Amino acid sequence: MTVEHKTIPGKSIGVAVSDSPVGPFKDARGSTLITNDMTTEYTKIAWDDIDPTVFIDDDGQAYLCWGNTQCYYARLKKSMIELDGPIMPINLPRYTEAPWIHKCGDWYYLSYASEFPEKMCYAMSRNINGPWEYKGLLNELAGNCNTNHQAIIEFKGDWYMVYHNGAINPFGGSFRRSVCIDRLFYNEDGTIKRMQMTTEGVR
Repeated sequence: MTVEHKTIPGKSIGVAVSDSPVGPFKDARGSTLITNDMTTEYTKIAWDDIDPTVFIDDDGQAYLCWGNTQCYYARLKKSMIELDGPIMPINLPRYTEAPWIHKCGDWYYLSYASEFPEKMCYAMSRNINGPWEYKGLLNELAGNCNTNHQAIIEFKGDWYMVYHNGAINPFGGSFRRSVCIDRLFYNEDGTIKRMQMTTEGVR
């Protein structure tokens, strides 16, 4: 989760744990996992260490991926609350924030929010460590929200994209976000078909 550090300026990433996905959650470390001074080699802004996500590969190895204006990733130890190696950059075209990694078949997919107002783009790789090949847009602008963050999941053999728009507010907006979910489909070559945003969601 993204937090504010008491003594180190800038955004930080902490870890909270719970026995239930609905909480209650508690601090797993008593300290932050990532602080802004750990990524100054790549960017000088104070808010680049946001939007963390965790991907667990088929072999059980977990990776943390995050970043605003620059995408980062790092291996996690089995405890899931410690880094297991250096922080590494991933250079992606038109990258803004909100990285998400998933795997389907032999392909790894890295989707992310692009530019501003934000659209969703993605890249593909045969290896979690890259190289990543940019594949273009997943969806267009939500139309009533400048931001758009996503998650891609598989459930009972079908794939879905969870994202947000500003529909909860009659006048739209970027911070009162409405959660949306729609089906996601792949082409035979592994690329992802452009996701169609609907007002009905999944039926």
